[in-house]
Amino acid sequence: MANLKDLRNRIASVTSTQKITKAMKMVSASKLKRAQDAAEQARPYAERMENVLSSLASSMKGQTGGPKLLAGTGSDQKQLVVVATSERGLCGGFNTNIVKAAKAKINSLIKDGKDVTIITIGKKGAGVLKRDYSDKMIEHFDLSHVKNLNFNDAAPISARLIEKFDGGDFDVCTLFFAKFINVLTQVVTPLQLIPASFDADNSTDLGGACYEYEPDENEILEDLLPRNVGVQLFRALLENAASEQGSRMTAMDNATRNAGDMIDSLRTTYNRSRQAVITNELIEIISGAEAL
Repeated sequence: MANLKDLRNRIASVTSTQKITKAMKMVSASKLKRAQDAAEQARPYAERMENVLSSLASSMKGQTGGPKLLAGTGSDQKQLVVVATSERGLCGGFNTNIVKAAKAKINSLIKDGKDVTIITIGKKGAGVLKRDYSDKMIEHFDLSHVKNLNFNDAAPISARLIEKFDGGDFDVCTLFFAKFINVLTQVVTPLQLIPASFDADNSTDLGGACYEYEPDENEILEDLLPRNVGVQLFRALLENAASEQGSRMTAMDNATRNAGDMIDSLRTTYNRSRQAVITNELIEIISGAEAL
């Protein structure tokens, strides 16, 4: 039977942990509202830009001399995988799910004989990937100092990706992040950033209107495609931020409930142990009185 003092200490410890997880849940709930609003506000702009670029790209189909960010290098041998995770833990399976999907993609590319390199955003994913792919990791971006994410935080990362693409370091860049659906659901999403990839239906999403562009399509694409890389990356980071807070809120809520169940169980055990001790003491007193 457990010692009463040990049980009291355990109850106090779990109660203290429950207070922390409850506080973390409340903090995540307040941060989630801001992160969710930011992600939802970024979606229409990113989607509209993608539709415009898709329309421009479709109008140039079959032409030669298109922008490199659209046409690519003509090869897919050199693959760059960008993995965006959080800077902090205690957010359930958020980081694990992203890293798991990224590792599946990396292993598939390696199996196909591709040259794979990895860039990480967020130290939680970097720590896990480093154990298996330390020789393939070429750069890491730390956003731990960022409290409210804005476009200026994503711009240096996108500029670095474009610089590496122009330098011939990779042919295809794929970004892994978690798209925010709701508090309980975050979907790990692979997004091909470079060269730009558009759905076939996007070009028909402009209301059926026919546009004449000035300057010509090629010049517009030369200007918009680098900006689109930054916009899509920024959108992905906002989705990640909202997903992180949603996942943390759910994880802390579950932890608080589990702590409550454990406290109830420990208190039941404590009361039974205390009752047994009192019963034994009464038996000893009664036995002593009868002996007299």
